[in-house]
Amino acid sequence: MSTERYLTFALGKGRLANKTLELLEQLGITCEEMKDKNSRKLIFVNEELKLKFFLSKGPDVPTYVEHGAADIGVVGKDTIIEENRRVYEVLDLGFGKCRMCVCGPASARELLQHHERIRVATKYPLIAKDYFYNKKHQTVDIIKLNGSVELGPIVGLSDVIVDIVETGSTLRENGLEVLEEVCPLSARMIVNQVSMKMEYERINKLIHDMKKLVKAE
Repeated sequence: MSTERYLTFALGKGRLANKTLELLEQLGITCEEMKDKNSRKLIFVNEELKLKFFLSKGPDVPTYVEHGAADIGVVGKDTIIEENRRVYEVLDLGFGKCRMCVCGPASARELLQHHERIRVATKYPLIAKDYFYNKKHQTVDIIKLNGSVELGPIVGLSDVIVDIVETGSTLRENGLEVLEEVCPLSARMIVNQVSMKMEYERINKLIHDMKKLVKAE
């Protein structure tokens, strides 16, 4: 065991990390250090299993994995598509389910049907561009926003938005609705391409065990 190198996990902060740690715990993979809410540590270690964990902002997880700073990452499918990193997506973990949608006022439905040139506000320009240009073959002006994209159509910045929808309550409260679905989303496990070759047995066993757990849930 002592000759084994550490396998490092990068987890997207918040619900994704908590749910992932719950799943790993069911497999007997724990990291007691991470349970200390007052800890200021950035990297948490399980010496016995030769595992390291760290938390990061979602969009950074694929970057850490691509460059080998982490062997394994857990992050939303939206982030994987938008960041477009060279990683292996190996498992749909089945939680964090939501949808990427085109939303706007009901009056915008006609603009989408007639393929008019419209303005689209979004935090996900790559996803929006792919959807409109490659799937709908519609020319659009994409406006990148970082905050509440729902404001786009309300203040006249855009005709529609492309954003994640869970319950749709925020949309309804602001007079907007789902007009088209772009793609379903959920948490995914990703793996560094070199790590997959070098640590194939350990990583493959973990994927296999996680897959069984996800199916049973």
